Amino acid sequence: MSPLPHSSREVRLKTKPRSLPSAEDFEIVEVPCPAPGSGDVLIRNRCVRVSASLRMMISEGAENVEGIPFPALNPGDTLGGEAIGEVVSAPEGSGLAPGDLVMHVQGWREYAAVPAIDCTRLDHEELPMPAAHLAHGWTAYAALTRGVQIQSGDTVFVTSAAGAIGSMAGQIARLLGAGRVIGSTGSRDKADRLTDELGYDAAVVRGAGPIVDQLKAAAPDGIDVLLDNVGGEQLEAAVAVARENARFVIVGTLSGQLASHGAGRTAPVELDSVQLLLKKIAMRGYSADDDPDARAEWNRQFGVWLRSGRIVFPHVLLKGIAQAPEALQEVARGRYFGTVLAEL
Repeated sequence: MSPLPHSSREVRLKTKPRSLPSAEDFEIVEVPCPAPGSGDVLIRNRCVRVSASLRMMISEGAENVEGIPFPALNPGDTLGGEAIGEVVSAPEGSGLAPGDLVMHVQGWREYAAVPAIDCTRLDHEELPMPAAHLAHGWTAYAALTRGVQIQSGDTVFVTSAAGAIGSMAGQIARLLGAGRVIGSTGSRDKADRLTDELGYDAAVVRGAGPIVDQLKAAAPDGIDVLLDNVGGEQLEAAVAVARENARFVIVGTLSGQLASHGAGRTAPVELDSVQLLLKKIAMRGYSADDDPDARAEWNRQFGVWLRSGRIVFPHVLLKGIAQAPEALQEVARGRYFGTVLAEL
């Protein structure tokens, strides 16, 4: 293992954005390498997930919105997020040793001192590549096995299907028995990739005409399951096209989260409650954090599916911490396909 440097770089919030974040809202600063406390693990971070959910933590006014589990950040705060790192040192009795790979939530910095209790040791044999531990597939898997249950032959509609969750959700739905899988995305190029690379049967494209008309054409017999990352017009369309006894699971609200103004913590939508009643639609908000057992189950299943070639992990890997602020800007603007990772 290379000698420990005297300093470490990290990404801090410089100004709270009033609209979508830009690279100028962040700064990369050099700080002394952290000194771990008696119960801390010193970690050299290797990879961090760049997630659009950071918008809800950094926007102006975010601190005034209640009920969201993400803490608001202030100028000068270091960004956080799920990361994979290599253990440099660990306290006795922690079960960790130098060289182990761990996952934790103190990303966006090259080195981190993390309480041992907050570190999850990664099994080298479980997944064929460490970066796959940062896939958002476990959120989709939990939603489709706990939030709703896929039934054989279901027609499933996944919104934001080219995103970190959606790019896994369609594949998972198919493997769980769905008969037809439809996704929504923001460009024709991404729509083609959904059908050509990820096995979606059809895709609707935001801005290419009313979503409801596109969805009716893609699912002439209606949809049975909605996995919704977006809300807004796409949730309205799903209600209109739903079959009787359809099941909706809401896992994200990108229509508000990535709105051009505001804190990204509200996503108003107008739904036809008559349709909800007549079609007996079941709708629930869902967080995979409510079913922590799903993650270990997912990792085992994900490893089997990856090795057999039955599933792929769409992701973009950007090199260097200097890329991270611009990557977050581009994630918020929908540039990328799949999960976005910054290699530190």
